[in-house]
Amino acid sequence: ETLLAIDRKKSEDFAGWYKQVITYSEMIDYYDISGCYILRPWAFEIWEKIQRWFDDRIKERGVSNSYFPLFVSKKALEAEQDHVEGFAPEVAWVTKSGETDLIEPIAVRPTSETIMYPAYARWIRSHRDLPLCLNQWSNVVRWEFKDPTPFLRSREFLWQEGHTAHATFEEAEEMVYGILDLYAKIYEELLAVPVIKGIKTQLEKFAGGFRTTTVEAYIAGSGRAIQGATSHNLGQNFGKMFNIKFEDKDGSTKIPWQTSWGITTRSIGVCVMCHGDDLGLVLPPKVAPLQVIIVPVITKKFGLDKLSDYVEKVLAELKRGGIRVKFDSRDNYTAGWKYNHWEQKGVPLRLEIGPRDLEKNQCMAVRRDNAQREDVLVENILSYVEGVLEMIQDNLFKKATAARDEHLSKVLKWEDFVPALNRNDIVLTPFCNEDEWEEKVKVMSREEALSGESEDVRSSTSVAAKTLCIPLDQPKLPTGTKCFVSEKPATCWVLWGRSY
Repeated sequence: ETLLAIDRKKSEDFAGWYKQVITYSEMIDYYDISGCYILRPWAFEIWEKIQRWFDDRIKERGVSNSYFPLFVSKKALEAEQDHVEGFAPEVAWVTKSGETDLIEPIAVRPTSETIMYPAYARWIRSHRDLPLCLNQWSNVVRWEFKDPTPFLRSREFLWQEGHTAHATFEEAEEMVYGILDLYAKIYEELLAVPVIKGIKTQLEKFAGGFRTTTVEAYIAGSGRAIQGATSHNLGQNFGKMFNIKFEDKDGSTKIPWQTSWGITTRSIGVCVMCHGDDLGLVLPPKVAPLQVIIVPVITKKFGLDKLSDYVEKVLAELKRGGIRVKFDSRDNYTAGWKYNHWEQKGVPLRLEIGPRDLEKNQCMAVRRDNAQREDVLVENILSYVEGVLEMIQDNLFKKATAARDEHLSKVLKWEDFVPALNRNDIVLTPFCNEDEWEEKVKVMSREEALSGESEDVRSSTSVAAKTLCIPLDQPKLPTGTKCFVSEKPATCWVLWGRSY
């Protein structure tokens, strides 16, 4: 028995299905260190497309790329106490060089605030030095205790992290929300994944920061939410810790307002989970490494040599229009094997060309998102492909949005909360927004869902509810509305869910 066919059903064994999809599609290979994975070209090319799109747009905002070291000293890492406490369990330390113990251990960056800001303190002296807007494309290491999952939760991952310093709070806020809008567009316009923009609660915000904004996605197959990307207003806290000061226009000494923001390769996993089906990947055309695959249908009497010129004509026309297209001319696989292979890899559109198509000057087009088939005249092939790729992109977004909205519920009383979670819903509730009650909801929702059973603390898929965000788009909150759990006056609507 070969392992070419995916035999796990998305609706029955989501975790097993996901593992098969990302390996059979040649996105991921496993490594001999737990939580570390090899990103194969099929995955890395998706990341490159996200990179190029985002990089162009942050440069339009005046952000420049740079690179800072991988290592951070113990002294620098511990300079901001709230920050280090937030990351302490995940920090990996280098303690030896060969057989020699280091005088002081050196941390591998879990994030770069404490690496970059001592340099900012040297570079920022005057209001003329602001804004300072830097980004780096890099890897970070967070030694996760929870069970690792490729793309979603790994010990090393790729990301970009932007770090900016501004003269005023308002300028920092404009950067924070401008970047948040770009993250939403990456998910919605490139990856065809709908997201909800919001603000994290105090318990869930970035350690040491002033305010964290977020885009939150929903995975219908597992009924779980997932944080897509975050953009933080750090306030002036890090400036105080690292002695970052500038002389303002009036001669006074001030501390700049800072931001940091990042998106990771987790975004690829979110895309896979949202759109994949029981045949494998389903990739949005805007990020697919290949948008079109051409598969020849040959027989003993009608070989590849008789099709090649015809296919090359189609290939050249599509390439002329900027379509990412490939001709699978391998002669050691059947057409049926190739169909399965490219379906698993999620190529949005397949063109089948055989003897009948040659006679009629056409090809058979098969969409990956809905399996629709239709004959297309070669003379119209470029305009047809351009149009159908746009339709596929739009259809994937509409399907994902409908699946999310079907599981977005509003709950006003505690007794309806866990039942909604058990229906795989993300839940909008009126909330008093107090830390104590947020913690109580985590404990109470876990206990009610487990009904006396235990849960492995290493599980990355806890049954406990957590706050996802305070949505920026707030429904009307009538005067006198009670918090769904404490019955104190509600101050806002909060989105909850079981999360990765």
